[in-house]
Amino acid sequence: MERLYSTQPVETVSLKVESSPVWEVILGISGFTHAKLRHTFELNGDWIDQESRMPSSLIKNLKWMEENNTWYGLIMLQNKLSAQTISDFSKGLSEISKATFYDVLLPYLNRHTEPIRKETALNYENSEIFAGYANYFRNHEFLESYVQSLGRYEYKTLCHYLIDTLQEWDAFIRGEPEWDKWCTALTYEQNQQKSMDHTSPAQEIERITGGVKYTPEPSIWHVKLIPHVSYRPWVLEQRTADTKLFFYPISEAYFLELGVPSSELVRGHKALGEELRLKLLYQLLQRSMSLQEMSVNFQISKTTLHHHLSLLKSAKFIRVEKGVYSVHMAHLNRFSEKLSSYLEIEK
Repeated sequence: MERLYSTQPVETVSLKVESSPVWEVILGISGFTHAKLRHTFELNGDWIDQESRMPSSLIKNLKWMEENNTWYGLIMLQNKLSAQTISDFSKGLSEISKATFYDVLLPYLNRHTEPIRKETALNYENSEIFAGYANYFRNHEFLESYVQSLGRYEYKTLCHYLIDTLQEWDAFIRGEPEWDKWCTALTYEQNQQKSMDHTSPAQEIERITGGVKYTPEPSIWHVKLIPHVSYRPWVLEQRTADTKLFFYPISEAYFLELGVPSSELVRGHKALGEELRLKLLYQLLQRSMSLQEMSVNFQISKTTLHHHLSLLKSAKFIRVEKGVYSVHMAHLNRFSEKLSSYLEIEK
């Protein structure tokens, strides 16, 4: 069979590296209030120390953020506003309509539920409609309770908490000695990526994020890559109806001094410095397993296992896909190389 081809331009996703102090403030709030994984964050030790110096009003707001998972709302709003300062964020928030406010905050699920999401945003005064949309996220770790919280609080109350928390965290973190160094490094990282190859988005996403393999998704036309310090070592992924967001950890090379081991090296050795985690790694080298399989094999509760696996995962020794854990061999090999390299430098 013969086919005729007509030359047409090929459309692809647009790529953008976007950095600002506002993003770093929001990711700091997100990490600080992430109760389940906070022990794996590089800055957790600093946060424990800083908490004793934080104003009581900031502690109260952070507690509210944690209980309602409204850090997610801050991410969605900043994606919409792309503010460079907290003042810009506050001004932008005041200029969007209430319906747009809820349209931005409500999480996208899929094309089938999109009309329901839109209807919920338009009928924001009806608190019961939020409960209906929240039901679609019953199996999600936090989005069900997050959507419910949007219907539980009035518009003015939500805005007050969001802006208040941003302003207080911003005022506090700017007083920390590392803040200016972070901002300089993040700006430099953004400038370094200006010459990316926009014709090969998947390859560029993997290169810039340090290994994320992205498969194009229906309706996604924009991909934002946001470098960060506060959420290290994790890559955080979120999406809207048409935009994918990857928050990737900035290279520690921007901060290291000669003879000082990287936090990746320290974190890796801490992850390996426990007998059970070494046994888990050994077994996963033999074959990939689910959490249930490991729980049976090791006669350990899933909660305890999840704690140890999260430490191995934060050190990038293992990864999980569709509930199955496996060893990240490439990173395990690189880790050995980095140790050798560091010891040679020390000599």
